[in-house]
Amino acid sequence: MPYFDAASSAPLHPVARQALLAALDEGWADPARLYREGRRARLLLDAAREAAAEAVGCRPDELTFTPSGTQAVHSGISGALAGRRRVGRHLVVSAVEHSSVLHTASAHTAEGGEVTEVAVDRSGEVSAPEFARALRTDTALACLQSANHEVGTEQPVARVAEACRAAGVPLLVDAAQSLGWAPVPEGWSLLTASAHKWGGPSGVGLLAVRKGTRFAVRGPSDERESGRSAGFENLPAAVAAAASLRAVRAEAAAEAARLRVLVDRIRAGVPELVPDVEVVGDPVRRLPHLVTFSCLYVDGETLLHELDRAGFSVSSGSSCTSSTLTPSHVLKAMGVLSEGNVRVSLPRGTTDEDVDRFLDVLPRTVAEVRERLGAPVPDPGEAAGGGSLVVDARGKRCPVPVIELAKVIGEVPRGGTVTVLSDDEAARLDIPAWCAMREQEYVGEEPTDRGSAYTVRRLT
Repeated sequence: MPYFDAASSAPLHPVARQALLAALDEGWADPARLYREGRRARLLLDAAREAAAEAVGCRPDELTFTPSGTQAVHSGISGALAGRRRVGRHLVVSAVEHSSVLHTASAHTAEGGEVTEVAVDRSGEVSAPEFARALRTDTALACLQSANHEVGTEQPVARVAEACRAAGVPLLVDAAQSLGWAPVPEGWSLLTASAHKWGGPSGVGLLAVRKGTRFAVRGPSDERESGRSAGFENLPAAVAAAASLRAVRAEAAAEAARLRVLVDRIRAGVPELVPDVEVVGDPVRRLPHLVTFSCLYVDGETLLHELDRAGFSVSSGSSCTSSTLTPSHVLKAMGVLSEGNVRVSLPRGTTDEDVDRFLDVLPRTVAEVRERLGAPVPDPGEAAGGGSLVVDARGKRCPVPVIELAKVIGEVPRGGTVTVLSDDEAARLDIPAWCAMREQEYVGEEPTDRGSAYTVRRLT
């Protein structure tokens, strides 16, 4: 069964498994103790730290093992903000950061701090000049991911780092998605990552803080991990994380080139095989193993279940698959279609046959889901009806409001309008995206007594 969700968690690398089993036998003692077993454990921990630091590009005494990548982000942001509290309480982030960054930013706002979110373009890339303009004299910290976790777009870290350096602002780079594939550009002050993203064990994160970066630990601390991560180290997992990181980095160039070819086939094949599809993310500046696309008139949750039944494990940023019934903040910031969203992220070892079968299964699966939802036949003919229609889709969830719009757009003449009433948050994103895909004019949105009214003018 092909597993196509490596961006969520990669399968455990064989080197990680070997290192974990060996460290369970040799590294169970307290590395802070001076007796024989403790010294042996300390040697293992020091070796793991040196290997991870070499992969990251920092000194061993700059790197801390944390219980997770999320914890590394929380500790990194809060520590940097506390260390520079005399400078100010302003934080700059991109609008597409991982939720761990945005949650920490929200907590900072709740404590009286100020946060500026820098917008991205339709490919998901932040503008380095716009990011630079967001920096102020009271900016304590800036955060930018190396590559996006949902659409794969790489960010201009080097140019943003240069702007931050000129402004005297430390830059935290979330390298969770990219560290297993390529070196992070120079210029960062703090860096975070998560072992299970590259094939290491879960429960291990990395936090690197450059010497000279002001940092103050928030909350209780102890003598372990320079006080930046309290509690007994998960030494076997740290050893396995470092060993697997070194291994995947050694394989990265060849495997990235191989998987990029497979992803290019998916990027080109899906729009040809499935009508009304938008492939999102930068087509060139992107992670080699990840591709994301959205299908009109498709319930994302149903599509994922049907692909799972067909033997493919994928993920989605559609509101239909979320307990909050809101689209992914990444897709929303990009302004792209969210309904029927599918993220395919290939793990190492994915074969040509796996991709061939996926491209064979996907069109039939999408067609079946669309038929079940009563999706319209594309390209309606010229209408003889009136100049405007109102469709009440309140109480109906993604993708039904867009399906209802598509069904009736052919009933108004060119220049006529269709107004969709909807209380689904996804409609605010998906109706304009549908207009862009179908070459219709999105007139705008107005509030109603229950939800919003979205007006579309027929052009074609």
